[in-house]
Amino acid sequence: MVTKKPIDFPILLTTVILVAIGIVMVFSASFYYSTERWNDGLYFFKRQCLWAVVGFIGMFIASRIDYSKLQKYSRIIMILSIVLLVLVLLIGETRNFAKRWLGIGAFTIQPAEVAKFAMIFFIADTIARGKGRIRKFFTGMLPILLVAGLVFGLIILQPNLSTAGSIIILTMAMLFVGGANLWHLAGLVAVGAFGAVVLTLTVDYRLSRLTAFLDPWADPMDSGWQLIQSLYSLGSGGIFGLGLAQSRQKYLYLPYPETDFIFAIIGEETGFVGATLLILLFLVLIWRGIRVALTAPDLFGSLLAAGIISMITIQVVINIAVVTASMPPTGLPLPFISYGGSSLAMFMTGIGVLLNISRHCKAA
Repeated sequence: MVTKKPIDFPILLTTVILVAIGIVMVFSASFYYSTERWNDGLYFFKRQCLWAVVGFIGMFIASRIDYSKLQKYSRIIMILSIVLLVLVLLIGETRNFAKRWLGIGAFTIQPAEVAKFAMIFFIADTIARGKGRIRKFFTGMLPILLVAGLVFGLIILQPNLSTAGSIIILTMAMLFVGGANLWHLAGLVAVGAFGAVVLTLTVDYRLSRLTAFLDPWADPMDSGWQLIQSLYSLGSGGIFGLGLAQSRQKYLYLPYPETDFIFAIIGEETGFVGATLLILLFLVLIWRGIRVALTAPDLFGSLLAAGIISMITIQVVINIAVVTASMPPTGLPLPFISYGGSSLAMFMTGIGVLLNISRHCKAA
């Protein structure tokens, strides 16, 4: 192990800035709705601040624990996450016809968010221990695919196709980085694409999302409403935006403005300039994360960093693509920005692991 160095400061600074932007925008996007719904305009804001504190604690602790010592716990973490996914189906809270939340005291968590990072640890550990077996299908890839398939199935039952799909994309990305056979990966991509088509076409609400994406103005008052309002929001912002807290679409026109569609509110209030600067911040974070993955001192650290930054990249790309009507609507939050305690805390803890790996990196 190489001598420890200071943490990667650009990663830390970028993360802090993104979290701060998220808190401000959650306050702006949710104030009217939370006032109408709970008579408390700070309802979402206070909870986001609380979870940000939890996230900073998790990030600090994770940055101080030698990542290599966590490797032996990867399978335990994976088993615990599967147990949580089972429990949420049995005793979880149901919201909007989905059972995705477990109540723990005054907090609720989404086990699917825990499962994302459990999969990162599990895949990184399995490939690192395999000593090149990943190029073989049955002894290398299959064990990983079986676990990923189990997690996918449990999350689909909630139902939550977007998160389940993101875990499959993450698995493919880590298998690619880990050196899996490209023909094997190509076959898996083909099977996955076929499965996605079947899951979309056989469930009415998913099919309606697809048709709304193809032509939202065909049903502007129902299935196309959300996408149309999102585009109105982005278009209204122009170059410099309407100003902070000046969004009009958040007044119950745009559904979920504080969660899945917060990027639309950012575009409306800060304009093309603000939205572009936010994307640039994510690009800086992704670039520094890739750098950590490339210079990590061992395979486990490299795969762990690659997995963490891949998960962030996947969600950023999908969320912004949905908000800009570049792909069918789905329910993935924008990392560090969207309201959501479990997501915020887990991503910040993941950044803590990334920072710890950066302390051991070789000189680039």
